[in-house]
Amino acid sequence: VYGRRVLDRMRALFGVIHEREALSEKAFQSRLQKAGDELALTVEKGRVILIPAKAHPRSGWAQAAAGIAAAGDDALVWPDFQNAADTELVW
Repeated sequence: VYGRRVLDRMRALFGVIHEREALSEKAFQSRLQKAGDELALTVEKGRVILIPAKAHPRSGWAQAAAGIAAAGDDALVWPDFQNAADTELVW
């Protein structure tokens, strides 16, 4: 516990201001780097719980794909993959 805090009203929002040391535990340090990082908020048994939000499973994919394309390494792996009987299919 990092002491008592006052719930502040900021227009239509509420907030709690605390010292940086309150987020200094390794679990927070590894996933929270700067102001604006997302937190997941839950309320359990009358307690407000903040945990670092999980990153989206595909976060960073667009930037990685752009890097691959810029390097010219985005050719199809199986360019003309077909089944032998595909020509007999009627659509």
